[in-house]
Amino acid sequence: MPRAGDTFTVTLKPSHLGWGTYRYTDTRDPIYGEGYIKIPRQYAERFDIFNDNHPTANPRYRCVAVNGRYSGILLAQGCSCAGDVYAKQFAEAGNLKGIGNWYRSVGAQVGGKVRVTFTSPNSLEIEYLG
Repeated sequence: MPRAGDTFTVTLKPSHLGWGTYRYTDTRDPIYGEGYIKIPRQYAERFDIFNDNHPTANPRYRCVAVNGRYSGILLAQGCSCAGDVYAKQFAEAGNLKGIGNWYRSVGAQVGGKVRVTFTSPNSLEIEYLG
């Protein structure tokens, strides 16, 4: 589990800002406004950020934004291969538009940076650095 003060920064790519349209296929309609925060593998391993494949870890994190408007529960989710216990992204639990709305509130752009700072084992702050 992460400890207070653990932090990482990611650079935003088009898929982070427009997940619902980036992953468009001809079998699913595009969904505008979805977004997520990437968790680089080295930080998932270093800070033990697990998805729900882990038998005992809680993949839910209370989150507040330092700037913009966001407060909610993020789910550490995704994996690199079947059965992998390390998460590869944060998205709002039950609402893939939650982070997308925050990105819009801060004017996030491709190439901008997001800092994630853990304040306890299951809480964190997000900050758009531009």
